[in-house]
This record gives sequence, C-alpha cells and structure tokens, in this order.
Amino acid sequence: MEALGRLVYCKTFYHLIQISSFKNLKVSEIKNKPLPSWLKKPSRGSSETHELKKLLRKSKLNTVCEEARCPNISECFQRGTATFMILGDICTRGCRFCSVITGKPLMPSTDFAAEGMRVAEAAISLGLKHVVVTSVARDDLKDGGASGFYETIKALRNNIKDITIEVLIPDFRGSTEALQIVVDAGPDVINHNLETVPSLYRKVRPGSSYIRSLELLQKVKELDKNITTKTGIMLGLGETESEVKELMNDAVGYKVEIFTAGQYMQPSLEHLPVFKYLPPEEFKSYKTYAESLSFKAVYIDPLVRSSYHAGEILSNSLAS
Repeated sequence: MEALGRLVYCKTFYHLIQISSFKNLKVSEIKNKPLPSWLKKPSRGSSETHELKKLLRKSKLNTVCEEARCPNISECFQRGTATFMILGDICTRGCRFCSVITGKPLMPSTDFAAEGMRVAEAAISLGLKHVVVTSVARDDLKDGGASGFYETIKALRNNIKDITIEVLIPDFRGSTEALQIVVDAGPDVINHNLETVPSLYRKVRPGSSYIRSLELLQKVKELDKNITTKTGIMLGLGETESEVKELMNDAVGYKVEIFTAGQYMQPSLEHLPVFKYLPPEEFKSYKTYAESLSFKAVYIDPLVRSSYHAGEILSNSLAS
C-alpha cells in the first residue's frame, strides 16, 4: 500500500480525496496504458512553434494548450493558433483529469484589464480571425473571474476588426450575475464543457454539478439568443453508451448548439487512469448519433478537444 501511495501521490488535497478508490487495484493497473496507434501524433517542432512560444512568454500569457498538455499542440502552434488561458495559471478546482495546477491563485483582479490587452496584442501579432479564451476557475473571487473575461473580450473587440470570439468558461458556481457579465461583453460563442456523464461527476469533477452546468448553458440562450452555445465531453472514463447518448439528448434539451467529444488521455500518474481507449469506429457511431439530433455542428473524433478547429466549427454551425 505504501508503494501504491507513492505511485499516486498528488500535489494537492483535491487530488488526494479519491485515492481510496484505487485501493483494490494492482499497481500495474494504474500505470499508463500504452497509446493505440490512432492516438499517436508525431512531435513536429518547427520555427512557427518556437516563435509562438517566444511570443507567449514575452507577453506573459498562458495557453491551455500547454497547461493541459494537449496532444494537438504542435499542429495548432504551427498553424499560429492557440487557446489563451486567462486569470493566471493556478486553479481553485481540482478536477481529476486536468493537469492545470491547483492552489491559491496569485493574479489579482486588478491585473485583468492589462492581461486582456496582452491577449489582444498577441492575437494581432498572430493575425487571428477567431480567438478562443478560457480560464482557470477563480472561486476565490466574488464574480468567479467573469470580469476578466469581460476585459479580454472588450480588448479584442476594440482592437481587431471582424474578429470572432469564443470563450470557454467555468460554471461560476451557477451565478447568473457572473454569467451576465460575460454575456454583456458580447462573445460569439460561450462554451462550457460538461466533461463527462453524471454518474462519474463525483470521481471526475469533484465540486461541480452536471445539472448546474446544463442550466448555465441554457441560461446563456435566455440572456442572449444570438450567442452560440457549445459543450464537450471526454470519452474513455468508464461511461456507457446509453449514458453518452442520454447526455447528448440532455445537451440538446438545454439549448446547446455545438457538441464535441474526444478521447480522455491521462496527463500523468497523478490523474485518473484511462478506463478504455475507444476505437475510431465507436467515435464514428457516436458522431452519427449526435448528427441525428438537432445540434448545429458536431465534432467527434479521438483527438478532438473542445477548442480544436474552433473557428471552422463555428463557421459550419452558422452555415447550417
């Protein structure tokens, strides 16, 4: 048991709360499963990737691409695209699938406006026409960090003509007031990921609520019917086919317009192990089912992440 405790030792209390769930597993079962061939992408270092990283460091900006160890990072950086992560790089939540650091955030809200301008300047340097902005959870702030999204959206709108803006927001603990701040800034897309089926929430998203997340997405359309709503999930955490299909139907019922799904990939041994690597044909089956519903756009594939090819997905949804 001592060896097992060392193996799954985590840096934060939030990651420790579920360790008891591993007690009946053998050490060999907790180790990373080898990646199947369809999930392997060649590492493609390039001058474009290097230059983008230099720009991000110079601008003192974070990206979820780097913090969450996205498998598509080389491809996206080579295309000059990135998902900016605002409000600092320390999260107040401890989701057990996520590699972003959990702890006490250091960035004060007084820095949000300046950070928003740095995002706008980076977007100009990269020549972006569609910008995706996400954040760490900031439960330490009264508005959950909503004012940071407002400042960043406004900086982008005021400095880049004809840009489209997508925000991937936390749940703000269900606060309509916080959500209203983001809506008032006028993003084109508000994304909030459901992440997994409700039966796995306590294990995967401690401190979050499936219904609260659905209600947040529905509230977006009530506050501004012109904003596109979007959500995404990870597959391979132990969900059943019927649960995934029920979730898709729930999403439609709560006015979600864009739906994405991809394979969960364990960031480290400190995180939840992969229950199953779904073969490509299972993703195709889910895609076919999702397309039979009333979503405006669907993107389901093993390597899909919620912000992957986000601009193209938005264009497809508007065209439909």
